[in-house]
Amino acid sequence: MVNYEEKMLSALVKKYRESKKDSGTNTIVRRTKIQPTSLYRDYRRNDADISQIEAVNEAARHCAQMGFLTFESDKFSNEIGDIFLIDDKIDEIEDYLESAYGIESKASKRRYVEGVINDYSGISPSSDRECEKLKNTLDKNRIPQKYLQTEMLLKALVFIENNTEDMFLREASILIYGDSKYLEENTLRQVCSALRAVSDREMQSGEVEDEILEDYHIYREKRKICLKGNAVLRIGDREMDVGAFKDGMGFFTDDIERVEYVDIRAANFMTVENYTSWLRMRQQDTVIFYLGGYADRYQRDFLKKVYADNPDVNYLHFGDIDAGGMYIHEHLCRVTGIPFKMYRMSVAELVDERFKSCLHPLTEADRARLRSLAEKSEYGELASYMLENNVKLEQEIISYCDYGN
Repeated sequence: MVNYEEKMLSALVKKYRESKKDSGTNTIVRRTKIQPTSLYRDYRRNDADISQIEAVNEAARHCAQMGFLTFESDKFSNEIGDIFLIDDKIDEIEDYLESAYGIESKASKRRYVEGVINDYSGISPSSDRECEKLKNTLDKNRIPQKYLQTEMLLKALVFIENNTEDMFLREASILIYGDSKYLEENTLRQVCSALRAVSDREMQSGEVEDEILEDYHIYREKRKICLKGNAVLRIGDREMDVGAFKDGMGFFTDDIERVEYVDIRAANFMTVENYTSWLRMRQQDTVIFYLGGYADRYQRDFLKKVYADNPDVNYLHFGDIDAGGMYIHEHLCRVTGIPFKMYRMSVAELVDERFKSCLHPLTEADRARLRSLAEKSEYGELASYMLENNVKLEQEIISYCDYGN
């Protein structure tokens, strides 16, 4: 059975806290109210579960006895009409919800945010800027949205702006968060945006966002350029035949500037998001490049070199059929200036019977990102289908079925 007392009080508190009454900016006084159907959808249906209706009614009576709300009863039935919050009891109700159900009150959240502001103010320029945003929101009697995520952002900003030691990105991440991948996977974009804002360093055309970290002695790990297929690299008087290596070859990014010419001797050049798929794939008419996610500055520079030397080749990108995969494609095209077409990233793959058992449902974060992508012409059809059908697909099953035999 649903706990209708908790659900009822939480709904009223949420509605009040999101209203102008809470911030003191209202000009018209309206009572904060909800209806029983927002608690039990079938409340007014003739075939509704009587025990559920009575549970809603009992919760309303109990909350009214505690002085938290009032309600109107229908004259000719035992049904409740509107349920009204007693506004003056809002703090007391939140205290009750916190003690009885562990739901954090606004006062507790405010104290927590004030503690964050106190801990991270006066330590670095960008953290001061973020703390000022938090304070401005509190001054309006509002709790900042995602204040826990802001705290994680502040941890990184304070560390980075006070760092004087040369280190790699994942080393910085483990020193900040105790997790080598947390920075890259969760806060990197917000960190770079905050650092650029405070330093007035706007991104230049073709620049990768995280290049600003180098100003603070933090560098991406030494990466390899991984290729396979019919291509030849020329360095000085030497030529390196990539096609001579059955499973491809790799070289460190330090050598990119030494590559004088890249000769793609195939009709297509394809970037592949995930390493497993890169290992699996093999096409006679395609040179295949391992991307590994968002293109970094070294990959960008090499890909620009490939395109300059081979403008007539057909450029393709193969990635996961999810919001991340589409954003990686968008970023790749933007930072390189190369018109990569999406390969095997369409509705056709999502309806293919071979992949049916490998489809995954969307998370709320997926849905938020896909709604944004649905507004873009290049991704609209695919993103809309994924939202309507609650599906996404990893590319590894596609490459396995296409090249596994």
